[in-house]
Amino acid sequence: MHKREAAMRDHFHETATRRGFVLAPAQRAAVERLSRLAGELARPVWTFPRPPRDLYVWGPVGRGKSWLVDTFYEGLPTGRKRRLHFHDFFRRLHDGVVRPGARQDKQSAVDSALDELLGDSRVLVFDEFHAHDAGDAMLIARLFRTLLDRRITLVTTSNHPPAGLMPNPLYHHLFEPTIALIEERMDVLDVSGPVDFRRLAAAPGAGGTGFAAGLCLPVGDAGPLALGLPVPTPAEAASVPAHLRELPARAVRGDLVWFGFDVLCETPTAVPDYLALAEVFGTLVLDGLPPLAEATADGRQRFANLVDVACDRDLRLILIGSDPLTGYADDPAATRDADRTASRLALLGRADRPGGA
Repeated sequence: MHKREAAMRDHFHETATRRGFVLAPAQRAAVERLSRLAGELARPVWTFPRPPRDLYVWGPVGRGKSWLVDTFYEGLPTGRKRRLHFHDFFRRLHDGVVRPGARQDKQSAVDSALDELLGDSRVLVFDEFHAHDAGDAMLIARLFRTLLDRRITLVTTSNHPPAGLMPNPLYHHLFEPTIALIEERMDVLDVSGPVDFRRLAAAPGAGGTGFAAGLCLPVGDAGPLALGLPVPTPAEAASVPAHLRELPARAVRGDLVWFGFDVLCETPTAVPDYLALAEVFGTLVLDGLPPLAEATADGRQRFANLVDVACDRDLRLILIGSDPLTGYADDPAATRDADRTASRLALLGRADRPGGA
């Protein structure tokens, strides 16, 4: 056993002890595999005819995926390692391709942007890898080929198994070659389990901060007013800078921005817009929220992305309207999008409603 492997294993257990929790069986198996990878990475490159196998850590929200890869990353020696959130990576990749002065040839522009993002890294850690946008399928495929060519070891987390990526049946076939490459080149670690550690960490909406302090409120003035959130007046409307555009907000009140669901989810916004908002504001209010079954497919997708970003960036999210997780009937696509966000929305507090919340 390489001493770096033993040191990484100790690092995991010491970190868990400091945080006061016991590793679940699936997490312990992942710790063993990540520790072995740390030992492999510590060996001279010339001793390996091939780079160490990549790791794909997946499971539902709250199973400790991000904690596992973050702790692994922290335990690696400094230098030649890079950790990027998947949303951030693609925002920066898109920016690099379209920025003024970028190469006119699309393939060369993508390669140049990847050069800048990857640098001389030997290890790349991705959090929240997913593929829902058919437009990103080509870029993801290019990324994986580039990592293979450069012998860069990839460690990534995802809420979905590889076969569950790009779930839209209209586009799934476009991503099947990349899924096959993932399953061939990566060890897939399933950390699914019955315990949602995020729910154990704090009671939803009770004394938390950031995303944990968010709320779901019913339609009407009573809920928002009780929080000191009067409904915006027309005079409060403002244009808010997002990503390469401005978005019409209903109100901006210091660290708080207020949007309607129709503006933020039913117009062609994207993850980079939500990331830009999260960098400026600490609270985002979204009103006019319908049941997901009544939203368009694109609206459901954007709402799921918004919840992802808010949770990942610890942005307080206040939702006003219907419960988005009810009433999606027999629509499989709506059910899939609801399932994707259910665990995260369960962390938000809920105001009392007639008949229960």
